Amino acid sequence: MKNNRYVNFLPYVLVIAILLMLGSFSTGTKHRTFSYNEFVSQAEKMTFGDVNISVGTSIVKVEGTYRSGGEEQAFDVSMPKTTKNLEWLQETLDEEKNQVTVSDADERNIFLEFMMQIVPLLLVMGVGFFILMKSSGGANNKAFEFTKSRARIESDVKTRFADVAGCKEEKEEVKEIIDYLKNPTKFSEMGARIPKGMLMVGPPGTGKTLLAKAVAGEANVPFFSISGSDFVEMFVGTGASRVRDMFKRAKQAKPCIIFIDEIDAVGRQRGAGLGGGNDEREQTLNQILVEMDGMNENAGIVVIAATNRADVLDPALMRSGRFDRQITVGLPDKTGRYEILQVHARNKKLAPNVNLEQLAKRTQGFSGADLENVLNEAAILAVREDRHLITMSDLDEAIDRVMMGPAKKSKKYTDKEKRMVAYHEAGHAVIGLKLEGANSVQKITIIPRGQAGGYNLMTKEEETYCTTKSEYMAMITSFLGGRVSEEVVFNEITDGAYGDLEQVTKIAKAMVRSFGMSKLGPIQYSDNSGNVFLGRDYSQGSNYSGEIAFEIDKEIRRIVNECYDQAKEIIVANRDLLDLIAKTLIEEETITAEQIKNLAEYGTLRSPEEQKAEAETAALEAQASEQSTQEATMEASDEEKQTLVESVADAVDETKE
Repeated sequence: MKNNRYVNFLPYVLVIAILLMLGSFSTGTKHRTFSYNEFVSQAEKMTFGDVNISVGTSIVKVEGTYRSGGEEQAFDVSMPKTTKNLEWLQETLDEEKNQVTVSDADERNIFLEFMMQIVPLLLVMGVGFFILMKSSGGANNKAFEFTKSRARIESDVKTRFADVAGCKEEKEEVKEIIDYLKNPTKFSEMGARIPKGMLMVGPPGTGKTLLAKAVAGEANVPFFSISGSDFVEMFVGTGASRVRDMFKRAKQAKPCIIFIDEIDAVGRQRGAGLGGGNDEREQTLNQILVEMDGMNENAGIVVIAATNRADVLDPALMRSGRFDRQITVGLPDKTGRYEILQVHARNKKLAPNVNLEQLAKRTQGFSGADLENVLNEAAILAVREDRHLITMSDLDEAIDRVMMGPAKKSKKYTDKEKRMVAYHEAGHAVIGLKLEGANSVQKITIIPRGQAGGYNLMTKEEETYCTTKSEYMAMITSFLGGRVSEEVVFNEITDGAYGDLEQVTKIAKAMVRSFGMSKLGPIQYSDNSGNVFLGRDYSQGSNYSGEIAFEIDKEIRRIVNECYDQAKEIIVANRDLLDLIAKTLIEEETITAEQIKNLAEYGTLRSPEEQKAEAETAALEAQASEQSTQEATMEASDEEKQTLVESVADAVDETKE
């Protein structure tokens, strides 16, 4: 950085040096250039000093000094080369009184004289251009590259499949692409056509970009990466030019992979929306379609795109011959989460008590990015506490921070508020324990986090791909457990169940309108696509009558009321367990799933086995402490004996003397 700072001052130093040099030329003696006739008429009257005569092929150049009015002045004159002029110069300058030098003009280095005249001018022009570009801040340097592709090129990708966990099936889908990029002739000889484009669809953070980069790394080919928003500019046609330039560069570097992230930014359906579409975006999309059509089969270029909004893409983009293979990269299951945690834990210093399998079980619904963030937050917490290892408590706190935000330990409850929050959270736990199919509670805390006064982590007992009607009913009942507990214990309700009621309403509506799980029968009354753009289905109303809408509302209310009654029945029947969990929460503030099960089975936070193990450990520690005390006492006794022997021996010696 310091060297760059000094280099920036170099042009200014050069300018000052050139100006000083030019100034030194101008501060010398006065100079006069005579014409031939003028010099001939005045030479007889002039007093010359040192003179140099340069005789050329046809010209004689005279340079020197003369005195005029007591001052010495320089002069030069050019004369025709004739014998008469040479004799006249010899007589006029009077070689005996003046120092006259005669040289041959043909021996002078004309190129050197030219360079001495032109180099200072070029330096001044160069320094001026540099200062001009520097003053513009480099903003206009790329004016001519405005239509060039913004794709970033990685020729040596280090990412491999070993760095991508939790995507076993997705890896199998792209392995043939790697094989094709390594050996395309094998497919050509068989007459097989490799898809020109692959579309990766899935929620944010599931590893779509990482998987595409791993394909390039495994195939050892260049990786062109660009975002869909990099194509769209204010000027119409710019994005299309960038698409053409990107494919042109890709053809020069083939075999290669072009990766377009967030393609929905440029690939949205054309002509949709109120007031028409976006001309720049649509022209860019048209150019992508044309370029992919122009790609020959097995041309050595594979286009991979990623999006989490496949429903808004233009149908022409999804047809065969373009993005005709769609790979869904979904949220990882328990096994996938465990593998992802292992990958991201490679450079983390974990304590021996850290159990990644248990952590994977607690993080249902987490994406790969979320899991990486959990481990990173845990590492930050360990550093904050000045520890050298990441403990399980750090990971527990990190999960809570990622889901709900940091704990607000400075916020204090009143005694009444604390009891109401404790009973609310305990109500969820009781439903999870006593109702089959309900969400089980993994952790309860009454420490405020985010907008919530308490926090209750509830997950399904087992991860499944389909959910039954009874399981949905049990989920609604478990969400209502907190509100019911407030009503049963305090005969009062609070606004703490806001988030719970939101989930209850969402599930009940889906059961009636989408899943056909009601008395209205197996009919779907909802449009899953929704209004993707403003204006799509703008004039079209709901696809059911007002009478059906009334029936839908009645069914939603019936389902919720039925679950509410069931939750109330369970809470009333297990009031002792509810009081025990709430009392423990008030004392401990945070309890885990294992502790909740121990409270339900044994009435204490620790099971008899744990208590026995703790007692044995304490007994062993006490025994070890007692043994060390005895050994210290024996050592002390031996020292006293040795001291007594030595004192007796000294006394005997004194007696002899």
